[in-house]
Amino acid sequence: MSPPFPIAAALLERLQEISHSYCVTEGGSHGPDHSKRVLYTALIIGQRLQARLPILTPAALLHDIGRKEESQSRGRICHAERGAEMAAPLLRQLGYGEAEIEDICHCIRTHRFRGGLRPASLEAEILYDADKLDSIGAIGIGRAFLFAGQIGARLHNPELDPAITSPYSLEDTAYREFRIKMSRVRSQMLTPVGREMAEQRHAFMQIFFDQLTRETSGILL
Repeated sequence: MSPPFPIAAALLERLQEISHSYCVTEGGSHGPDHSKRVLYTALIIGQRLQARLPILTPAALLHDIGRKEESQSRGRICHAERGAEMAAPLLRQLGYGEAEIEDICHCIRTHRFRGGLRPASLEAEILYDADKLDSIGAIGIGRAFLFAGQIGARLHNPELDPAITSPYSLEDTAYREFRIKMSRVRSQMLTPVGREMAEQRHAFMQIFFDQLTRETSGILL
């Protein structure tokens, strides 16, 4: 069941249409479904922390609209910074005021927390956490296997040290992603609710990969 939305239905529908139009070509792990999940998670966290949900809603839906340009530039363009630039005129067309646009775009610009761009509002911290949370737990495992399949990686490789394997290779498995990135996410959360959710999702990942290792090793318990 999705959380209640804090903005008018017509505005929500338009934001979702914009998000879909920019993100649908990304597909895979960063398609429109990712932005929708981030929105739901952000609203759940935001409700518990009494955040400004009308700010969080457009920020979550538009946070990845710059990703296509990042992909096309092979990483030279930061999708968070570009997304904030792209979002401002779109938000003006939807009737948002300048103060609201500034707050929404700050959330988008800082959701990667890179290059010294630290989230400086509660809403920005929540968007950062919600985006990170979508990379772990059952969803994170599914996304990791989806990516591994797209590049033709193996199913599982627990016998290899992740430090000596390469990304975008046969050895770039979901398990490698867990060891290298996903296992660290719980220590990167910025809000207490985010940390609580990350701990729960981390525990599930550990159970899943332990079971996968037993089954692929022929240990049937």
